[in-house]
Amino acid sequence: MYAIVEICGKQYKVQEGDIIFVDRIENVEEGKEITFDKVLFISDGKKVTVGTDTIKGAKVKATVVGHGKNKKIIVFKYKAKKNYRRTQGHRQPYTKIQIEKITTTTRAKKTEAAEEKAEA
Repeated sequence: MYAIVEICGKQYKVQEGDIIFVDRIENVEEGKEITFDKVLFISDGKKVTVGTDTIKGAKVKATVVGHGKNKKIIVFKYKAKKNYRRTQGHRQPYTKIQIEKITTTTRAKKTEAAEEKAEA
């Protein structure tokens, strides 16, 4: 099962157990659990669900593994024959998260029904 989720304005394809790097999410400490409710697409191998905007009731739970900065890139600007040169470095901050669970309302109803049948 996989889903396409919007996180910080970008779309990511995620599966349970995946570790992904997203743009820095402020005000979240390491080890905390966060929930993303902007799920655009879910596929479980047999059935595909696509939302008109988002899928209602679908959520992706993730745990923050850590924060950091990517490798430095060098931005160099110059104009030929004008003695104009500018060098600047940049390190993009990121948040490393691990996907724990992908849930939908229909999947939750099916598991509840299966539990009731198992009890009976």
